Amino acid sequence: MASFWFISAPLYSHTDWGGFLKTAGAMQSQGHEILWLSEAPLQSALKAAGIPFRPVDKTGWLWPPPPQPDLTAIPPQEAVNIRYRRALDTWLSEELVAEAVNGLLRLAAEIGAPDAIVSDPFLSASAIAADALDTPLVICGWPAQTTLDENSLFPVQRDLSSDSQQRIQRLCQRFGVDGRNFSKGTAPSIRSDTLHITYFTPVWYQSEMETILPQTQFVGGRVESEPGAPPTWLEDIPADKPLGLVTLGTIFTGDLGFFSWAAQALARAGIIPIVTIGWNPISPEKKAELKRALPPGTRLLTWAPYDHVLRRCKIVIHHGGMGTTHHALIHGLPQIVVPHAADQRIQARRVAEAKVGLHLTAHDVRQGQLREGVHAILEADWVQENARRFAREMAALGGVERAAGLVSGVVG
Repeated sequence: MASFWFISAPLYSHTDWGGFLKTAGAMQSQGHEILWLSEAPLQSALKAAGIPFRPVDKTGWLWPPPPQPDLTAIPPQEAVNIRYRRALDTWLSEELVAEAVNGLLRLAAEIGAPDAIVSDPFLSASAIAADALDTPLVICGWPAQTTLDENSLFPVQRDLSSDSQQRIQRLCQRFGVDGRNFSKGTAPSIRSDTLHITYFTPVWYQSEMETILPQTQFVGGRVESEPGAPPTWLEDIPADKPLGLVTLGTIFTGDLGFFSWAAQALARAGIIPIVTIGWNPISPEKKAELKRALPPGTRLLTWAPYDHVLRRCKIVIHHGGMGTTHHALIHGLPQIVVPHAADQRIQARRVAEAKVGLHLTAHDVRQGQLREGVHAILEADWVQENARRFAREMAALGGVERAAGLVSGVVG
């Protein structure tokens, strides 16, 4: 059996990507030596999952990002530039990444290098450390893709592309590596030549398949057959009452209007809303305000066990986080996605392209279109059948068991 380091940013959502953490668990059950590395905030989650955890000082991921200025008070072009630069700084702040790489190299000197590093898709430190240790790198949660054509970029993107290339070059020189785990050319990204795992199907990337490289493996996902005992609050809801999940994941939890509008739309359709607001703190005053805005019967929670709750749901209204999107897909549930940031817009587009749900904007929500969207989804038998068919296609690819086998295979 082999040893594997799993490395993620210190955000619970970055342990998911559709099956990242579960892949570690499946490999551990096969007898492999698994060690999860991240910052201290993830320790309790990994302990609950039964995965050995080692806290590191830094992972190279900038979180939380610096406070965002008032973008409405500056020219539009400058606002766009700020948004793109903040995104670049999140995964490629040079000193922060260098500190994380040094920590990983010290750990390897202390306990020995792993046979392979399995990483969150956006950790530059993982890419550089694997190169420095001459260790295979596996990316879980994102396909390997060709770089963008420079002519397709906006001017601000071209400027930041040059900046990102220079940052990567300086970091690689600093650690004496050739940068083999970064794509070359325009808009560089972390790329393994060995293996990328995505927990979806080729159909999910139907408009992007020409850009996806052969080291990408599609493993889909399956519903767990025995998720354990359901929570008491869920058992207390009569089995004949349909549920609907409303969530913004664990990070984007400040949009309280979204929760109330979505819950009201579900209640008007005769569905009990299950609203999860994540772990980010909300003041008692704001929480009390939210409770008053929710319809009677709503369950307001910090977190809900998807493997139990989604078995009883008819619809999911969410932000387009990859983990939430994946859970809805494997349960065969139609979705309404209201993206709030980053790759959530990509997930929303794919939901619409796969015809398993709707993509609404925040403006649409403010205009009251959630109510119409819920009604349309629940009345459209073809959308529900599409969602069920997609779930069958996801299950047929093998899920985390196949992912575990693929990752194990990189060390022979």
